[in-house]
Amino acid sequence: MRLNKIGNQRALYSRLLISITLCVSLTFLVSTIIYYNYYIGVEKKQTFQSDLGNLTQTSREVVNMTDAAQSLSFQIYRNSTISKIVFYDKPDIYDVTAAMSELGNYLSSMPYIESIYVYNPKGGQLYIASSHGQNGVFTEQELVDTSILDILSHYQNYRAFTPIPRVYSNGAQENDQVRAYTFLCLDAIGWDRAINSAVIVNISAPWINKEIASPADSTSSTYILDDQGAFLSSNSLKQQELTPEEAGFIEQRIKGKEAGYFIAPFGGVNSLISYTAPDDLSWQYVRITPYEIITQQTNTIRNTTLLIAALVLVAGIGLSWIMSRSLYLPIDRIVSEMNILETEKRDSMFMIRQNTLRDLILGLKPLQSMQQVEKLRQLGIHFTFNNDYRLILLRIDHYQAFREARSSYLLASKFAIMNIASEICGQTYRVETVDMNDDGILVLLNIVDPVEYTDTGLIEALLRQIQQACSDYLKLSLTLTYSHIDRNATQLHQLYKQVREASNHRLFYGHGCIIKAQDICALESSTYHYPADKEKKLADALLSGKLDDAAEQFSSIIRETEAFPFQTVQLTVSRLSVTVRELVNTVQTRNRLQYDGLHELPGLESVETLAELEEAFSTLFHTLQEQLAGKKNAKQHDLICQINAKINEDYMKPHLSLNQIADELNMSPIYVSRLYKQQTLNSIVDVILEVRMREVCVLLENTDLPVTAIAERCGFTSSSYLHRMFKRSFGTTPTDYRRLKSARMN
Repeated sequence: MRLNKIGNQRALYSRLLISITLCVSLTFLVSTIIYYNYYIGVEKKQTFQSDLGNLTQTSREVVNMTDAAQSLSFQIYRNSTISKIVFYDKPDIYDVTAAMSELGNYLSSMPYIESIYVYNPKGGQLYIASSHGQNGVFTEQELVDTSILDILSHYQNYRAFTPIPRVYSNGAQENDQVRAYTFLCLDAIGWDRAINSAVIVNISAPWINKEIASPADSTSSTYILDDQGAFLSSNSLKQQELTPEEAGFIEQRIKGKEAGYFIAPFGGVNSLISYTAPDDLSWQYVRITPYEIITQQTNTIRNTTLLIAALVLVAGIGLSWIMSRSLYLPIDRIVSEMNILETEKRDSMFMIRQNTLRDLILGLKPLQSMQQVEKLRQLGIHFTFNNDYRLILLRIDHYQAFREARSSYLLASKFAIMNIASEICGQTYRVETVDMNDDGILVLLNIVDPVEYTDTGLIEALLRQIQQACSDYLKLSLTLTYSHIDRNATQLHQLYKQVREASNHRLFYGHGCIIKAQDICALESSTYHYPADKEKKLADALLSGKLDDAAEQFSSIIRETEAFPFQTVQLTVSRLSVTVRELVNTVQTRNRLQYDGLHELPGLESVETLAELEEAFSTLFHTLQEQLAGKKNAKQHDLICQINAKINEDYMKPHLSLNQIADELNMSPIYVSRLYKQQTLNSIVDVILEVRMREVCVLLENTDLPVTAIAERCGFTSSSYLHRMFKRSFGTTPTDYRRLKSARMN
């Protein structure tokens, strides 16, 4: 039995590996086909673009040659020397010689011209300037190039100045067959439309066609579809013999069509046929390349990929039997882990129910099908959203502090709140509770008692019971918000948003309040006008240092938003935060205060009540006030030191006074005097006198200078003034003071 089980397992693993190998091989095969078709398309397009560029260049060459031939013909007609052989019946020998010389000059200056004919039917002669073969004056009977006479006889069949591809004999002993494009310029104005004169320019076909053949691919052939419908080889200029199929696709798919390409058999070989649009001469150029030349490299890639796929298939089939035993252990581990996961799923059914309800409430997976309803029932959720229901949002007050204090018991505390709400409301409603993963717990109530529609006091009584129970058993405060009654399952997410939005008015009502969401929704009809005048008063108070007034204006602006939607509150607080931040920055910059966190203003997401918000801004204002006071004291101390240094430095100057010191400090004498008195309890005049008297005493004790000299050195205007001030300060005269000090020293 055990052997049979092991054999079945190995067969299972072998089939598994074979299936994987087949999938890989099929992937190789399908990808090869896709890549092959893609690469073929790319190569066809690249070949076509290369052919099109080459053929278009040739078309431009032919058109340019046409312009050159036309210009040359007009020059010949206008040449007074040549015109004598064009229009005179019997020009003299000198005129003929001069005209032939001119034709030779034209011929030698343009190497791409094979020959130039001037035809005068009145004289029955052709004047030929040619680099090879017949060259001179010939009658029609002497002319070797007889095909030109046929063209002249049927000139009506040809468009003016359109090249006529042809092969003719020039009478040369070697290479007498000339391939050229012939351009007619004739005069046939008479009533009988007979030719009066003609200039024929033969341009060398090899010269024009030197760019037609593709040097990189000698297997390609290039053809010309001219305005007469003739399909000519670009090399021989001979009309090609076409099969009915070839003539058919040339007529239907090429002639007169825009540039393009297609695959079709030509000359018994499947080929890529690229062609240009008709040019100014109504000519089209066609290049035919054997298809196997284009696909040769791609076929090699395809065959290599197919070979790799075959090798992978063969190797995989062989390895599947070898690896079946080693695959048993990981598969068995996977099965064991799946069983463990299934057990954990059963154990975590509560979390699954919570996540399912939370996704439903947040609108992530709205209830839209019977399959979703059935899934809720399988999870043990028997709440019926198509019957009357309402939502209650329980928000934990002081949540930040609560989470920090009970971080390890947070989930247990929330679970306890959910149980309390379920127990209290379960006697009247069908209840489901959901932890919203923040400070809120949502309670869903199915209404089964019709009295609930009219008795609004019932729901509030139950909410107070929940608050009281949580306060008694869990020592925490709750803010509760309840919605109106609804029965539309698709409105669940919108109803939750309304309740959540309404609960934010805890900011004004305080902790432990009960909020009716419908009353808050009614505030949306109110129109709010931002009090710009109060904002200005706030700014003035901040800038003038009246920070208590600033805090009062701030509170007044915020409290006015209580009668409006919470979005208005958010916008107002945001605007005030920006204003206060700018004002604080201005005050700090103006007073050169250090930036030590004064700009960290709280947002509504970090506070729960208006008192917390006001306290945060009030703290900011008082911190700023303390900084200003400290800055003011430091500044006053520096000023006192500066005044004392000025007195000690300039006491010997008679003009030293309060006014002079105030002028140097660029301040008011009254302000300087009052500030110095406040800080030192002495007047500036007394300090100046004290410093001078101290220096007088030093000089009296240590020198023999007369009193008059001492008075002058210490800044007194006269010795009598010194006597009077010294007597008032020390009760004796300077002379007696010196005598007394000398006696003591002896």
